[in-house]
Amino acid sequence: MFAPNTSIQPGDRLDGFLLERIAATSGMATVFSARNVETGEHVAIKVPHPEVESDPALFDRFEREREIGVRMQHPGVMKVYPNPDRSQVYLVMEWVEGRLLRQVLNERKKLSVERAVRLTIAICEALEYIHANGVVHRDLKPENIMVDDQDRICLIDFGIAANAGSRRLTFANFSQSMGTPDYISPEQVKGKRGDARSDIYSLGVMLYEMLTGTVPFSGPNPFAVMNDRLLNQPVPPATLEPSITPQLQEVLHRAMERDPRHRYASAKEFAHDLQHPEQVGVPIRPDVGRGLERRPANARRLWLYVSCALLPLLVFALLFFVARHK
Repeated sequence: MFAPNTSIQPGDRLDGFLLERIAATSGMATVFSARNVETGEHVAIKVPHPEVESDPALFDRFEREREIGVRMQHPGVMKVYPNPDRSQVYLVMEWVEGRLLRQVLNERKKLSVERAVRLTIAICEALEYIHANGVVHRDLKPENIMVDDQDRICLIDFGIAANAGSRRLTFANFSQSMGTPDYISPEQVKGKRGDARSDIYSLGVMLYEMLTGTVPFSGPNPFAVMNDRLLNQPVPPATLEPSITPQLQEVLHRAMERDPRHRYASAKEFAHDLQHPEQVGVPIRPDVGRGLERRPANARRLWLYVSCALLPLLVFALLFFVARHK
């Protein structure tokens, strides 16, 4: 993880913005609470660490977040303001009041059914908007959802999001979030390109966690978590939280289908079933009971998936090395 950017500090001015305090620091950037000197508008300034600007892959991720954020105009998606005259690389973003959903879950462990469903419907509405505009988030997790006091949500961090028709990005980007593989869809684990249904899978995992206080798949390391996802069914959530109805459990199963063809085709469909549980049929699922049984890890199969997913990264690294030494 990169060290915080020490070249810019609170109290400094960056073009027309006064940096007031550090709001957050991640592996890629430092986020400042700032004010527009002329208008007084409260904004967030995201400044990449120096190492990011010198790393082509990370810099591309940072620029992708800017390009997508400028296009998004939805209350559930963090806005990025155009700033063509900037003197260096940084993002000017709207200031979003609230806390990360991860902080909420850390405090409460799990949420009431009513609140978890309400938050999920709001996230579905934001996903429906970005998907309709040709964008897939691909890194949906509680760390990337802001929640305010009225439970209004805001999607943040589009660093590994993909535009429809853009070049394929697989394990090279997934490896940057290896610390939290709990929300990655099975097809992404296999190195395939994530699409809108991958976001739906991730949201299904988040709803499962909000309701039960735990993620559906686990293991001592990221590879074991991924393997568990590929081999086993999740523990039926109603066995962990009795207030979960058969209809709500069925919604979770549909959102987290291992085969994306069997998942909800859109976030709108997902939200509809949450809003109208009386319309959700509950078929007999013979495989649900097997969620209480865990198949042993198949190391050979997992390493096959990992090797296939790593191949594009290795090719890119080789080409980059050759280009640098010409």
